[in-house]
Amino acid sequence: MTYQLKILTTAVLSVIMLKKVLTRVQWAALVVLFVGVSIVQMQPENLHKKKLAVEQNPMVGLIAVVTACVMSGFAGVYFEKILKGTKQSVWLRNVQLGGIGAVVGYVTMELSNGADVRAKGFFYGYDKWVWFVILLQSGGGLIVAVVVKYADNILKGFATSAAIIISCIGSVFFFHFSLSKEFLVGASLVILSTYLYSKYVPPKPPVLPTDSEKQGQP
Repeated sequence: MTYQLKILTTAVLSVIMLKKVLTRVQWAALVVLFVGVSIVQMQPENLHKKKLAVEQNPMVGLIAVVTACVMSGFAGVYFEKILKGTKQSVWLRNVQLGGIGAVVGYVTMELSNGADVRAKGFFYGYDKWVWFVILLQSGGGLIVAVVVKYADNILKGFATSAAIIISCIGSVFFFHFSLSKEFLVGASLVILSTYLYSKYVPPKPPVLPTDSEKQGQP
């Protein structure tokens, strides 16, 4: 749940790196969104599970999670800055990122299961559902790039939070998942935060006429 702090770190980095202006109500909406998503992910069966007999260090874990939140927010905001600050298209940027990801994935595959892949073939075990998931993830990545290009990372965070709600609702029909009180409270907070954030948008600065337009005026 602490990892949902990336919603707030993304907003803070957007203000710092992209000079984005947020109203007080929008900041409050982001906090409500963080609380709502955290509550949704608090399932009663997870809260009552027997604790494992392993040594834990909550402070080290918290520092690791906060670091991951900052890095995730920085990566998203920097990607947005690159998309909006250069003339290259979204497709070219996705090809560049995909090429880097393919190289990293290939190296990881060789280190973990290289011998099995060479023995059985690269596409061993691929069925129609595997291909469906691959196409789904690929399409989702392209849509995320479009969202970042024409909207921003904060709105992407709202979309991701809404996706968590939709996934839980889908689990009711496919996996007989029972909705808890935590889910209902968290979902209500997510909906409320989305309304507040979109309702109280800071006004855009007026567009001043250029010198040529002033000279053309009577």
